[in-house]
Amino acid sequence: MEVLEFLDNAGNVLVKRIPDSGQLEIKWGSQLTVRESQDAVFYRDGKALDVFGAGRHILKTQNVPVVGKWVTSFGYGENSPFRAEVVFVGKQLFPNLKWGTREPILFRDSEFNIIRLRAFGSYSIQVSDTMLFVNKVVGTKGLFSTDSIEDYLKGIIVSKLNVVLGANLKTVLDIAGTIDQLNLILRTELQNDFSGLGLSIHDLYIQSISVPDEVQKIIDTKSGMGVLGNLDQYMKYKVANAIGDAANNPSSGGDGMSTGAGLAMGMNMAQMINQSVNTNNNNNDPMEKLKKLKELLDLGAITEDDYINKKEEYLKQL
Repeated sequence: MEVLEFLDNAGNVLVKRIPDSGQLEIKWGSQLTVRESQDAVFYRDGKALDVFGAGRHILKTQNVPVVGKWVTSFGYGENSPFRAEVVFVGKQLFPNLKWGTREPILFRDSEFNIIRLRAFGSYSIQVSDTMLFVNKVVGTKGLFSTDSIEDYLKGIIVSKLNVVLGANLKTVLDIAGTIDQLNLILRTELQNDFSGLGLSIHDLYIQSISVPDEVQKIIDTKSGMGVLGNLDQYMKYKVANAIGDAANNPSSGGDGMSTGAGLAMGMNMAQMINQSVNTNNNNNDPMEKLKKLKELLDLGAITEDDYINKKEEYLKQL
């Protein structure tokens, strides 16, 4: 083999050893071609002698002076073969690698106490220190791709995510407003861990943080109760619907008396509701609130679910 080179057609190879196993007989004077996105580590007798950057390198004493002593000891002539190996290292960006939680993360939420979270996202890496990465991570493997290290890196990311969420997130209700900050903090926390492997983390994104279904239902209920926070506005909305339903009731048959009766019923309901709201505003007695709430339910102004949720709230005030 007089020309040594490697092209990564798959796009996921971090390290490729030539040959994959055993030692290769390289002719003295062979050409080593290294691309811009590569480094090549030259080994002899298991020892890394030099790292070649981009360009064409001729394996001779004047170009690789560090190997001159043992080459001249052969005495076989200029084209004599010697046993060595070359490791090509991809220095390009390896984008869109995936990470996620295999098991839920226990999180102390200020609103929901202890809940279980799952998180997923993506990240990109580059080899920053060729010798460190090859000697510390790759070892003697002939082929090392992103698949070979993804599980290990996922474990590091999820471990740091536990720390970042605990220190910077109070409740899952704040996720939407803090996601960019969490991305930045998590990436910063991971820099030292990746650097220790000879890697740099180019970017990292948390794409989703999800809660169990039962917690999601509580969030949905809480969101619905937020609509009921302004009881006055909510009742006006209900009255408007009730009047509209009465006016459009098919049983009226276009009879003006039926329509008028429906409107009268709506007006009467509005008066009772306003009285109920005003009483509630002037009286904070939970029992009085429960009484008025039941009246609203009987009138059909609120649903059974609304009644139950508000009832639980007022019972807690007793």
